[in-house]
Amino acid sequence: MDIIANNLAQSLFIVGLILLVIEVAVLGFSTFVLFFVGLAAMATGALVYVGVLPNSLLSASLSTGVMTILATLVLWKPLKRMQSKVSTKKTKSEFTDHQFFLKEAVTPTQSPKYHYSGIEWSLVSEEPIEAGTKVEVTEAEVGKLHIKAISTK
Repeated sequence: MDIIANNLAQSLFIVGLILLVIEVAVLGFSTFVLFFVGLAAMATGALVYVGVLPNSLLSASLSTGVMTILATLVLWKPLKRMQSKVSTKKTKSEFTDHQFFLKEAVTPTQSPKYHYSGIEWSLVSEEPIEAGTKVEVTEAEVGKLHIKAISTK
């Protein structure tokens, strides 16, 4: 405890940095709590280092608490807004763009099986496709390959 008290500014800065790294790297910037406390600890460490705040655990604790509340009030809405922007674009998997010839007909109500990459997939199509048609995988779900016709026999 003596080493922390003797090097309060550096200790606060290191603790703040550790909290920021945990929030961003481990938690994926999902909770913001450690982010606000980490920012406040680093700011308090800087103020103690410059000499604006006295070099005592009590003033450092009080300052960290107050700065955490201020950071929360100022940054909560912008960070929530940033977090709510989610891309709706479908990601391409290794199965999309795979082409093959159908052995059985596929309809919206009939989903034959297709063996590919060691897995039995159900073939799904919104339109009827005859057997022997060359098809392409457009989307892959768990156990399902969505297909579309690209040419006839």
